[in-house]
Amino acid sequence: MSELGLNTISFAGHAASSAQFRALYSEGMSLVEETAGYLDGQGRAASKVLPRMASVLYAAESMRLTTRLMQMASWLLLQRAVNNGEMSRDQVLAEKNKVRLDGFNVDRSAPGWNDLPEAFRDLVERSLRLQNRVALLDREIYRPTETAMVPDNQNSVKAQLTLLQTAFGGN
Repeated sequence: MSELGLNTISFAGHAASSAQFRALYSEGMSLVEETAGYLDGQGRAASKVLPRMASVLYAAESMRLTTRLMQMASWLLLQRAVNNGEMSRDQVLAEKNKVRLDGFNVDRSAPGWNDLPEAFRDLVERSLRLQNRVALLDREIYRPTETAMVPDNQNSVKAQLTLLQTAFGGN
């Protein structure tokens, strides 16, 4: 390599338009639908019989859950638009800055957490795992080019293997 990182391949960029992205997109949109159905049906009924502390926590966590899912759905729709050629990368970058993929963590030690319906807690946990995967892919796809460059003293094969592990969820 004569210049830093110019010969590296963006596997994350390719992963974003691959079958893995399509699966992630499908999973994300399905979770949005499943959560909406739960909150409007079974969750609404379950929340009415919760103890006071759990009821307050349920209200707060359901808002966080829906916000988290809407942010991820926005990111997934933007990525799909760029993958389909409906938006340019620059247009997506401008819109993507409005999307938050972090900061919606859960305090599992909060009073009332264990009193929340198991199905609700499961939705929260699944949304957090999905949020982490989307945020990781986002960082890999949209990180500044200078951080993607491989220093001369770093093994470029090792760097690419690290990118692969990151993009495809390996350890």
